[in-house]
Amino acid sequence: MDFTSVLENCGAFGPFQHVILLLYGYTNILSSLHYFSQTLITFTPEHWCYHEDLENLTSSDLRLIYANVTYKSCTQLERVVNGTGIAAKSGQCDDWIFMREQGYESITTELKWVCDKSHHSAVGQSFFFIGSVVGTITFGNLSDRIGRLPALLLATLAGASGDFLTSFVHSLPLFAFSRFVSGLSTDTMYYLMYILVFEYLSPKHRTFGLNIVLAFFYCFGLMSSPWLAIWIGDWRHYLWLASLPALAVLAYPLFICESAQWLLTKQRYDRAVQCLKWVAKFNGRQVEDSVFSKFISYYREKMKDELKPTTDEDTFLGMFRTPNLRRCTLCLLLKSVIITLSYDVMNRNMEGLGTSPFKLFSYTSINYLPAGCTILLLQNSIGRKGMACGALLVGGIITTVTGFLIAFLDPKENALLLAVMIGLGRYGVTVSYDAEIQYAAEIIPTSVRGRALSNIHVVGLASNSLVFYVIYLAKFYKPLPSIFISCLMFIGAGICLTLPETLNRKLPENLAEAEAFVKQETGQCLSLFPKREPISSTAI
Repeated sequence: MDFTSVLENCGAFGPFQHVILLLYGYTNILSSLHYFSQTLITFTPEHWCYHEDLENLTSSDLRLIYANVTYKSCTQLERVVNGTGIAAKSGQCDDWIFMREQGYESITTELKWVCDKSHHSAVGQSFFFIGSVVGTITFGNLSDRIGRLPALLLATLAGASGDFLTSFVHSLPLFAFSRFVSGLSTDTMYYLMYILVFEYLSPKHRTFGLNIVLAFFYCFGLMSSPWLAIWIGDWRHYLWLASLPALAVLAYPLFICESAQWLLTKQRYDRAVQCLKWVAKFNGRQVEDSVFSKFISYYREKMKDELKPTTDEDTFLGMFRTPNLRRCTLCLLLKSVIITLSYDVMNRNMEGLGTSPFKLFSYTSINYLPAGCTILLLQNSIGRKGMACGALLVGGIITTVTGFLIAFLDPKENALLLAVMIGLGRYGVTVSYDAEIQYAAEIIPTSVRGRALSNIHVVGLASNSLVFYVIYLAKFYKPLPSIFISCLMFIGAGICLTLPETLNRKLPENLAEAEAFVKQETGQCLSLFPKREPISSTAI
């Protein structure tokens, strides 16, 4: 009478699961608003050094005037003669003309963080990513110590507090500090809620529930956030809009309870039974007490057997002590770096493509819906490994083609075609990114799932420091960023072939089971598609 069997008795896809999936969707909206805020508030529109002769001119007129001027954005004009700008021999700009996107005021336009102050926004982004690393490690460890739900609440409120504090800053030091605080919850709130929902969904409903909800709600948040920013017209007010709704997570404990599987790993059996009884009551199920008695007895005996050889608690470092699990963990770490770096480059490289970056980001974000449907339709058929490998392979091909199209086409004249290709590229990398977290969560045992996922994720986040260098490769040759990313995706596809298949398998709950699981699957590592096996009551 293991957890999966008892969950089936209590209801594995009833009203309780519907509620936590809705809350998971709301968390995805918060996550999407939070993710894009870092790029949105520091958006730098086209700008020119102010001169009285340039007042009330259109952007086309300004480009013509500055056509023969070096460093157009930061060069002071002495005068304008016959529609041509004459650069001053000396002097620095102290004011600029900004071509704002429908009047939107970003922090760079308000505080004039351009030219010699253009690095200010980059400093804030750096501290944002530093906060991401610290927050992922901190809240990931907390989730395995104090529980999934308390860690989720703390992470979400930390990020919202950082965004709210940012809306009041007027200097670089305060901006850097507030962005650090904001970064603490980047993706952390998402994957902690993911783990909580993952552990209460039956195996056959995980792919549908997790990916369709993610696709719809995250897509909605991404597509609407640029329009909300333009509608509200100011970066400070936008941060209020992005942060204040996070207060609603304080109501989560009224509808959901702590992860029963996590409670079992902590030997808090009575509390685990209370949670399962709450699930049964919520789902309108009647479960006899004898079922829970057998359930507790099963895990007490299991824990006794596990404690006989050693009294050491499972840790993330323990995943490196045995050969098969160590190899698998290293592959998961490298795969996380490849997918996270590819995902972030594709999502942030929106400028200079002939279309407003606000509109381009919004329109191409619709790819989350077909990406979620792709995972839903294929992942339970071709397996987790086939899905991960295929998504990286197809994404790499699309990214390569897109890069060469950018190189040889005029962005202004081919804006629509380039937008479609950018959308396809984001589609491929989104399928890879969304499939990766479920695959990793199923390979990693329950006892260290929170810490392991957070550490794997933080290694991927650390690779974000390379994002701007990858994008800078376009200065030498336009397709280079796309070629570089596509090569990484091809390598990632090969790595996926060495990982075990988890479809229709009973997943490990501790490190000993994980080592045996990976060792058993080693002989099938190079097989792309899973063998058809009947699903038992305990198989996942």
